[in-house]
Amino acid sequence: MSATPAQLASLLQQRVEACFVQAEAHLGRTFARPRIYCNMRGRAAGSARLQTWELRFNPALYQANQQAFLAEVVPHEVAHLLVYALWGEGRGKARVLPHGTQWQSMMRQVFGLEPRTTHSFDLAVLAQPTMPYRCHCQQHQLSVRRHNKVVRGEARYHCRRCKQPLEREQQESVPAE
Repeated sequence: MSATPAQLASLLQQRVEACFVQAEAHLGRTFARPRIYCNMRGRAAGSARLQTWELRFNPALYQANQQAFLAEVVPHEVAHLLVYALWGEGRGKARVLPHGTQWQSMMRQVFGLEPRTTHSFDLAVLAQPTMPYRCHCQQHQLSVRRHNKVVRGEARYHCRRCKQPLEREQQESVPAE
């Protein structure tokens, strides 16, 4: 039985809270809790918005990889916020690198995790339907979003190789008997 969206959101919230509690115990200070959104699209699993103190997560990747997501992605993004609070916020021009030594240290010492900068989740769950288009040299698959822009006359796409405009490939119709 799979978890409902509300249950998944609750688990995500609980995991973020547990990461902050763990960090506070280790670092000996408290931190404000971020706003949490589960509305990211694309290939990234999560994102920390430092200035607005927000965490954003990809619901499709979370749904498909719940255990690994909670174990790895949540601490990864929380670590970004913690590093910003400790070394980045209002510290002048000394810029803290997103996956620099402070973040790596946070991942190892506070969360006991190997500091990986990317996930290895199967991205097949993100697959979107595509529409076939053609240029002079090859076939292209345009996303439904791009196809709709072409249909509405809002965009025109070109092949990167031959530079020719992409044209909708006509589906061969089967004659009715």
